[in-house]
Amino acid sequence: MADVNTVVIVGHLTRDLNPSDEREFAYTPNGVARANVSVAVNTRQKNGEQWVDVANYFNVTIWGKSAENLKPYLTKGKQIAIEGNLRQDRWQDKETGKTRDKIYIVANNVQLLGGNQQRTGGNQGQGYQQPAPVQTQPSYQQQYQPNPAGVQGYSGDISDFPDEVPF
Repeated sequence: MADVNTVVIVGHLTRDLNPSDEREFAYTPNGVARANVSVAVNTRQKNGEQWVDVANYFNVTIWGKSAENLKPYLTKGKQIAIEGNLRQDRWQDKETGKTRDKIYIVANNVQLLGGNQQRTGGNQGQGYQQPAPVQTQPSYQQQYQPNPAGVQGYSGDISDFPDEVPF
């Protein structure tokens, strides 16, 4: 069986994307854009008799045209949906010699949700139009062809499978 590395989160951006900070937005030597954002995702936990919100913070990297197109919309408080995969970077700390690691999400699909959640009003009421979902790679549905190259005897409908499996 193949391994699976897929994550979906919906949360709010923790800060405005600063295009002048190379740690947040930059281009590779090949000219590919990269945006690093942080997303807060709240979960509810019971603490005694009360339910409390607990924030979890996730670093997300968006690549290519998606990073360029979304740059003006990546503002603090904006609700965002991310579908991607986990990536782990490991390196040797030069000062201590210890192995360090960082886990983050590499976005495959990014969708802006709702309006800006800032109390200052953001773009609300000023003719703001939400951009269409941005996809960085073809989705599974786009990659999968139920009847590749016209294979005979398969129509793509699950009801076509025999009742007994021969193994």
